[in-house]
Amino acid sequence: MDTTAIDKALIAIIEKRQQLNALTYEDESYDDIEDELHELEDDFIDEYGETLEDLLGDVHEEYKVDTEVLSPLSYIAQEYVDTGANELGKQFDCNHGQGVPVEVDELESKPTRLVIIPNPLRVILNVDSKNRKIVWQNEA
Repeated sequence: MDTTAIDKALIAIIEKRQQLNALTYEDESYDDIEDELHELEDDFIDEYGETLEDLLGDVHEEYKVDTEVLSPLSYIAQEYVDTGANELGKQFDCNHGQGVPVEVDELESKPTRLVIIPNPLRVILNVDSKNRKIVWQNEA
């Protein structure tokens, strides 16, 4: 798995979403930016969708997640926080309320969510408003 390429593609989507979120619907460039975002997302799924679905399926299986594996795009947070940079580009994190809601057998009473965070590429299980666990990360 080429995690460097996945990181770069994911960062491009995040930056394009941030650019779009900064605009209003009335902005002349809104439709063009939205089209660019959809193109990035389509390319991301075409190139890495199957690989990421397999990875997410493994996470679901290992942590006994009762919900179905969704499109990898669903696991991209709506809002990320820029936490610095490295040789690959910006580094990100997100708050504990981000991600796809999932049901984890061991954590029935907790509002758990799975989210993909780039650079380094990792999948985080946000357990509640204060706790989280890295459930998969790039070993390279």
